[in-house]
Amino acid sequence: MSFAQAQKPTHYYVEIHTNKGDALLKLYNETRKHRDNFVKLVREGYYDSLMFHRVINNFMIQGGDPDSRYAASRQKLGEGGPDYRIPAEIQSGLIHKKGTIGAARDNNPAKESSASQFYLVQGRVFTQAALDSLEKFRLKGVKLSPLQRDTYSTVGGTPHLDGNYTVFGELLKGIEVVDKIAADKTDSNDRPLVDERFSMRVLNRPEARDLERELKGLPPKKGLFTKLFDSFKSRQYKLP
Repeated sequence: MSFAQAQKPTHYYVEIHTNKGDALLKLYNETRKHRDNFVKLVREGYYDSLMFHRVINNFMIQGGDPDSRYAASRQKLGEGGPDYRIPAEIQSGLIHKKGTIGAARDNNPAKESSASQFYLVQGRVFTQAALDSLEKFRLKGVKLSPLQRDTYSTVGGTPHLDGNYTVFGELLKGIEVVDKIAADKTDSNDRPLVDERFSMRVLNRPEARDLERELKGLPPKKGLFTKLFDSFKSRQYKLP
């Protein structure tokens, strides 16, 4: 591997700032269309000061409706967003475990995603008996994979969403933020009684590189060649 290749992060990472704490999101390369669209919107500041406008405890917290930026108290939200959709990128190995991010959508038959609205999964932990019941009744006899059974009986999540919505990333830090927001008191439209606003930013090249080193148990790169390289390179980066 060349020096330049070693300096380039392998994924995009997004910080989510809320009044209940911060979280760090890793976007999957396997869902490139969703990944690139989300990074574009975050870099444009699209999500700044929007709300988690739909919150259901033991299920998920949803945000990304631009109408929430200046919404009146108790205004019903959830219909806003750009005038395009993202083609579905649903994959069997990317499931709705606790802490994942998924793309919201309407009932279109192609299961195309909203361009901006997303949800962070909270869900719950299931017993094996509960998963048996889920297969029989809610999934109409469809069997869960060993990955699903192991994940939903340990980490937890929302298994009935699998195969119907695109999962495109997961939280590396800050799952407790989801738990705190999910516990909010809400109105009849599942909107929190106290507004839950957030903002986001994409980690820059040096930050993402050092994060990936940290995740491998390595110290950040601070040598002369690294500083020289960073001085000539844009702090933003583009993945294939």
